[in-house]
Amino acid sequence: MEFYTYVLVELAKGLPLTLQIVGFSLVCSFALGLCLALAHHYGPVWAQMLVRGYLAIFRGLPLLIQIYVIYFGLAQFAVVRGSILWPILREPFWCAVIAISACAGAYASEIFRGGLLSVSSKDIDAARAFGMSRLLMLRRIVLPLTLHQALPAYGNEIIYLVKMSAVASIITLPEVTARAFTIVTETFRVFEVLAIAGAIYLAINFIAAFAVRCVEKALEPSPPRN
Repeated sequence: MEFYTYVLVELAKGLPLTLQIVGFSLVCSFALGLCLALAHHYGPVWAQMLVRGYLAIFRGLPLLIQIYVIYFGLAQFAVVRGSILWPILREPFWCAVIAISACAGAYASEIFRGGLLSVSSKDIDAARAFGMSRLLMLRRIVLPLTLHQALPAYGNEIIYLVKMSAVASIITLPEVTARAFTIVTETFRVFEVLAIAGAIYLAINFIAAFAVRCVEKALEPSPPRN
């Protein structure tokens, strides 16, 4: 029992870092995915081609390679080391956030684009009939309907992003997975340690899924009153 308590306490020390990685990556990937979806759906041809190229790269390459390239690969270029971005790119935390956000944003953009495609042309015509500008129509009609339609699928993306955060362990970040492997190398009790680490990730995902369901219910239209 003392061993399990020790493992749980040690893994809990990495939980704040895991949540920070997930939180920053979630915000960045949400904003990136929404911008990419809007550019893909409404942008000119050249913007759509750039978005398609971005999606092909970041959805086609494994996240492990992406994080290695950002953390280890970019550092070999003198122009990067001498740029204003170097204080960020030399930090493993921000490299992990950038890699996860870039990858998750590519998947999120397709979810949001599906939401944009689901907006009825009748809603667009009604907004135009009221004299709404394109920006006002986007803010009051298109984006709310898009986010409401995309929320269930985006909830799965949040769970996937939580699992992505474990990849940060390979660039010396002492989050939950990294601490789990450190304990494994010390005790050689692989199953017990990884089972506890897995339970922590499951707990995070259960909470995230519950929060998404609560938001879905909050956004459901109220039944008409008699």
